[in-house]
Amino acid sequence: MFRAERIAELCIGNRWLLCQLLFGLYMIVLAVMDIKWKKLSLAVLLSGFIIVVAGFLCGRDIHVILLAAGAGVGIVFLVISRVTEESFGYGDSILIVIMGGFLGFWNILSLLVMAFSMSALFSIFMLIKKKFHRKSAFPFVPFLTAAYIGGIFIGIY
Repeated sequence: MFRAERIAELCIGNRWLLCQLLFGLYMIVLAVMDIKWKKLSLAVLLSGFIIVVAGFLCGRDIHVILLAAGAGVGIVFLVISRVTEESFGYGDSILIVIMGGFLGFWNILSLLVMAFSMSALFSIFMLIKKKFHRKSAFPFVPFLTAAYIGGIFIGIY
């Protein structure tokens, strides 16, 4: 009985960490899907909204307006996807809406800076190696995932 109480206390005391780990697992699944099939399952993608709600209930000290503004950043990317005829995919944009709702406005902005920086370095490397040409497409979710996990490790989120 004492052991079960101790585990319950540990889980309750680390709710936000558990939500972060669950979201990280979700991101890894999406990254593997994006690399393997270059498509994201809509059902798996939209299941992230459940984690967003769980994250809201995890007892974080963040205002709901910041979370909504974070999701708003993703809505801007949905518009970009529409305007560019999916040069930036809808799946990536929907994921940014979900991530913005989970992390909040300032955190999604820092994550996007990291993800776009990593993808730019990757593109430069692939162009130099002659593996890509100027119009090549590649999955973006792995960069979002790496930026998220990296941010957790260095304590940003």
